[in-house]
Amino acid sequence: MNESGHDPRYLRGIEYFNECEFFEAHEVWEDLWSEYQGPSRGFYQGLIQMAVCLHHFGNGNIRGARKLYESCRFKYLEPFRPHYEGIDLDQLLTQLEQCCREIIDSQEEFPTVEIDPELIPEIELTDPAT
Repeated sequence: MNESGHDPRYLRGIEYFNECEFFEAHEVWEDLWSEYQGPSRGFYQGLIQMAVCLHHFGNGNIRGARKLYESCRFKYLEPFRPHYEGIDLDQLLTQLEQCCREIIDSQEEFPTVEIDPELIPEIELTDPAT
């Protein structure tokens, strides 16, 4: 832990995420998740899946992105709303939904959708103490 009370891997993952280095964010968070046993385990799993969702979306794997969007949001991150580990999850999940709106709404099995760089969510640590 550092002076903010957060594991440095958590913070490094956020940095990678905000640099749109989603695969690297996933790797760092997965390292943290694999060692962690506690109430935040599902939260970290949600962050990992969100990063992989956006990684897939950026690489054109829309089917994989859609699957991970649904699990990261509804299975892992929703239970931690509205605010957890310094992140406004309501805001982050709204941004993620806006970013993924086309793939969520598409009825095609293999839609051709490109990620809009302007809509990619960004994680802001609003209160490092919580």
